[in-house]
Amino acid sequence: MADFNQIKNDSKNRMDKTIETLRGDFGGLRAGRAHVSLLDGIMVEAYGSMTPLSQVGTISVPDARTLSVSVWDRSLAKAVDKALRESDLGLNPASDGQLIRIPIPPLSEERRKELVKIAGKYAEQNKVAIRNIRRDALDEVKKLKKDNLISEDDEKRYENEIQKLTDDSIKKIEEMLETKEKDIMQV
Repeated sequence: MADFNQIKNDSKNRMDKTIETLRGDFGGLRAGRAHVSLLDGIMVEAYGSMTPLSQVGTISVPDARTLSVSVWDRSLAKAVDKALRESDLGLNPASDGQLIRIPIPPLSEERRKELVKIAGKYAEQNKVAIRNIRRDALDEVKKLKKDNLISEDDEKRYENEIQKLTDDSIKKIEEMLETKEKDIMQV
């Protein structure tokens, strides 16, 4: 049988992981500057399976508006080029043998607004995940009360602690979203 400290620690860990997931999602949204995390979600058809781009080459940032991928196996250069072109990032890579240069075009106002919407969608999905974690924790607290392992006063106090964890996590998500929106809209 779980006690409240286990429930609370489990909930906090799950909420922290959710926030880390959002940080990763936001890393994939470009804000007009080249950054290696921009290519994190790109999968390449390599050796008969889909492989993350970072496992078939070295990604570097030669300057603020360019990324480059140095493909380790020359035979995969075409597959990497294709994966970059087909990604929803709007990239137009230039292949030079094993080195693929990717100019990062400046974002149009329309594209910036689109990215802000996507960032908002990511934030909302993660807020829902946080609320689901809260619901699970509250269900466990109710079960402790139902099994007469805690008093009504304890139940209320535990519910308030879970709510505070939830509020703190949602506040972090909103702050991250606000920062990301400013970053995207900055010309």
